[in-house]
Amino acid sequence: KTIEFTGAFHATMVKKVHLKNPSIKTLMYNATLVGREADDFSLPDGNTVIIPPKGQASVNVEFTSRFLHPAEAMLLLMSKTVGGIGGATVTFSLKSKITHIEPAGILKCKSPCYEL
Repeated sequence: KTIEFTGAFHATMVKKVHLKNPSIKTLMYNATLVGREADDFSLPDGNTVIIPPKGQASVNVEFTSRFLHPAEAMLLLMSKTVGGIGGATVTFSLKSKITHIEPAGILKCKSPCYEL
């Protein structure tokens, strides 16, 4: 599955990834960001996700755009065994799309057009 971060240049965008646990045992995942532009993405709530039995949890993924070209990375959720139970490894593709540029400020200056 692909998660798309769409927004303004230099803006910080946050997306939530919802995970469900259908089993009767607690699942624990270790979240890792990999890829060429993985440094532009972050996990502000940490990289460990614990999903209670028959429950759900969410992972916040944050992206801050530094360049106009689209950034791509992968979110890997690798299971840690808890009481002998391990979940499947889950992957998400992360992509960015810059839709507009907002000026940081306007600078006005006066100068003569020509001087002898």
